[in-house]
Amino acid sequence: MALSELIKYEGDNSTFIWKYPHEDFNNMTELVVHESQEAIFFANGQAADTFGPGRYKLDAENIPILTKLINKVTGVSVFHCEVYFINKAVQMAVKWGTDSKVRFVEPTLGVPVELGASGEMNLAVFDGKKMLKKLVGTMKGVSWGTEGADFTKSLQTSFRPLISTAVKSNLSAVIKQQNIDIVEVDEHLSELSECLRAKIVPGFEEYGLTIPQFFLMNIVLPESDSNFKRLRDLHTIGLQKRMAVAEAEVRTSQAQSKASYMTAEAEAEAQIKVAQRGAILEGQTTETEIARREAERKLIQAQAEAQAAQMAGIAEAAVMQAKGYNQKDVLQAEVQKAYAEGIGNMGPDISTGGGSAMSDMLGLGVSMAAMGAMAPQVGKMMKGLNFGNMNSAQTAGGEGQSAQTTQCPKCGNSIPMNAKFCLECGTKIETLAENEMICPNCGKKTPKGKFCMECGQPLANRCPNCGTEVPQGGKFCLECGTKLI
Repeated sequence: MALSELIKYEGDNSTFIWKYPHEDFNNMTELVVHESQEAIFFANGQAADTFGPGRYKLDAENIPILTKLINKVTGVSVFHCEVYFINKAVQMAVKWGTDSKVRFVEPTLGVPVELGASGEMNLAVFDGKKMLKKLVGTMKGVSWGTEGADFTKSLQTSFRPLISTAVKSNLSAVIKQQNIDIVEVDEHLSELSECLRAKIVPGFEEYGLTIPQFFLMNIVLPESDSNFKRLRDLHTIGLQKRMAVAEAEVRTSQAQSKASYMTAEAEAEAQIKVAQRGAILEGQTTETEIARREAERKLIQAQAEAQAAQMAGIAEAAVMQAKGYNQKDVLQAEVQKAYAEGIGNMGPDISTGGGSAMSDMLGLGVSMAAMGAMAPQVGKMMKGLNFGNMNSAQTAGGEGQSAQTTQCPKCGNSIPMNAKFCLECGTKIETLAENEMICPNCGKKTPKGKFCMECGQPLANRCPNCGTEVPQGGKFCLECGTKLI
C-alpha cells in the first residue's frame, strides 16, 4: 500500500466537494490548502479536524486525534483517514428552470394563463461539514451538473424539485401582490427575482449551501393562447387611453403655462405702467412741493421785512417819545403851518390891485388841497380843526367838491369820481357796487366784510403797535405815530 506524501486539491472549479483518492498517510505527509478552500479530515467515521488555507504537516500537534495512532518507539506511524476538500468559491451562472408551466389566473378578467420561468443563480458553500453529512456520504465528490459512478447525484438533479416548487408556489402570488400587469412582467424581473430568492434560500441553507444572487431571467408568455390574446388587446386599449389622458394633460399643462406666462407678462406690464405713473406723480409732487416751499419762503421773507419795518417804526416812535413828542404832534404842527401859510396868502391881489374875501378863501383852499395831497391822513384831523370865518357857502362848496372825488386804493391820492386810473400811480380804479370794496392788501374787489376773499387778509387797517383802526392808505398811526407797512 503506497503512502501519500503530499495531499492537495486536484478537482476543477465547478466541483463543490472533492474527496482525495488515497486514505493511508503517515505523520510525515504534508497537506496543502489553497485560498477559497478548506480541508476536512474524517477518521473512524468522525470529522477529525478542519484546515483553512495554508501548508500543514500531519503530526500530533496539528491533528490531536492521531496521537493514539503514532508509534511511540519509532515516532513514525501509518494511519487511515479520509480527506475532503471544500470549494468555497462562488459558483457563478448556475442555471435553473421549472419542469412545467406555472398557472397564473389574471385578476382583472379571471382567465387562467400558463407561464414558463427560468434563470440563473450563484451558489456557494457556507458550512462544509453540514454539506458532507447531508449530501456526500461515501461518494467521491459533489458537483452541480456532473453525474457518474464516482459522484453522487448532481445538485441540479437534487435541488430542481425545491426550486420548481418554490417558483410555482410564489411567482403567481408575487405578481398579484405587486399588482404587476402580466403583459408588462418583463419590466419587473428584478423585484420578482428578489422575492423568489427569499423563498428558495432556506431550502439550500439546510444543506450547507447559500444563494448570494438569484435571477429570474425569462418568463415565457403563452402568445398563442386566446385568453392571453384578449389580455394583450385589453392592455393595448388601456395603453391608448392612458396615452390620450397623458396627451390631454400635456396640452392642459401647456395651456396653463401659456396662460400663466401671459398673466405674468400683463402683470409685469401693469407694474411698469404703475411705476411710470408713480414717477410722473412723484415728479409733479416734487414740483408742487418746490413751489409750495418757495411760496412759504417768500411769505416768511415778507413777514420778516414787515416785522423789521414794524420794529423800525416802533424804534422811531420810541425816539420821538424820548424827545417828548410823537407823530401826532408832528402832523398837527404841519397842519398849523399849512393853515398859517394859507392865512398869510389872504391879502390884496397884486394883479388886480385889490383883494377880496373870496380870493383869500380860494388861497386857503389851495393850501389845504396841497396839504391833503401831501398826507392823506390829515383829512380826518382837518375835520376837527376850526377855520373860523369860513361861511356856509364855502363849507357847502367843500362838501360838494368832496362828493365829486374819491381816493386811489393803492396810494390814497384824490381822484375824480368817474376816473378809471389814478393820476398819481396809474392804478386801475375798479367800479364798486354798494356792497363791495377794494382790499387794501391785494388791491382787488371783494365783498364788504372782515376778510378779503382773494388773499384772506383782514380788510380793516389797524396799527400793529396799538391796534387802532387807521384810514385807508395811511402811512402812520394817528394814535401812536407808528409807521405803517
